[in-house]
Amino acid sequence: MYTTHFGLRELPFGITPDTSYFHPCPSSQRALNTLLVAANSGEGFIKITGEVGTGKTLLCRKFMSVLDPSFVTAYIPNPLLQPRGLMSALAEELRVPVSRDLDEFQILKAINYRLLMLARDGKRVLLCIDEAQAMPIETLEAVRLLTNLETEKRKLLQIVLFGQPELDRKLEDESIRQLRQRITFQYCLGFLDRAEAALYVRHRLQVAGVEDALFSPGALAALHAASRGVPRLLNILAHKSLMAAFGERRKMVDPSHVRAAAGDTPTALQKFQPPWAWLSVAVFVTGVVSVVWMVIE
Repeated sequence: MYTTHFGLRELPFGITPDTSYFHPCPSSQRALNTLLVAANSGEGFIKITGEVGTGKTLLCRKFMSVLDPSFVTAYIPNPLLQPRGLMSALAEELRVPVSRDLDEFQILKAINYRLLMLARDGKRVLLCIDEAQAMPIETLEAVRLLTNLETEKRKLLQIVLFGQPELDRKLEDESIRQLRQRITFQYCLGFLDRAEAALYVRHRLQVAGVEDALFSPGALAALHAASRGVPRLLNILAHKSLMAAFGERRKMVDPSHVRAAAGDTPTALQKFQPPWAWLSVAVFVTGVVSVVWMVIE
């Protein structure tokens, strides 16, 4: 690959969530702050939403990695489960032995006992559910029932839902309005603007071992335009752009490499206008208006 050519220790633009590459841009940092404040409050549900590729899974893993040792975390990455399946998954995360012949009530009872033991030891338990928009309505209701597990002083289990905007639409269902009312903290991840995207690229290159600029200003502008500020798509395009520059034995990525990467990426905005395109369009329009005005006169 191109790591040696550019002096990199590793590939900087992988799409596997790696917390060492977490970039505290304003949106991500505010979301992380919201999670930490909410977790320490110990009450209710927490909801984080964002479009595909905005970094929800990376945020989730970063959040769990920075919690203090008093927290015990459980993580369910694929919640497309029926209520019993979800409870079994939670039991497994909490190291609660569950046999196949136990019904939902018995599993819930076993989980409750484990949570009481953890609370006795001064631990707080936090369940993070990724891709929460995939949960059936009845499973969401089962999740709500899990938060009924409590002592006289506090909840035994706190739940964080990470999901796409479809989660919000699902929560509008009247049958789970009680869950919706229990969401005390929420945040919606946005896209990166042009300046944030440039800082994002620089941050990942620095983590991978390079301080020098490998992308020209024009290439950075083209990356943002083609990716529309979606971090995952930006990673894909930046990786392919570096490959294109490496193929030409170039030490810096320019807009032509980004255009080649966008042309090879179906989800990219392939017909984006480079920064100078608007100038040529303006000149063309001005010329046309002048000609029309002369004809009218």
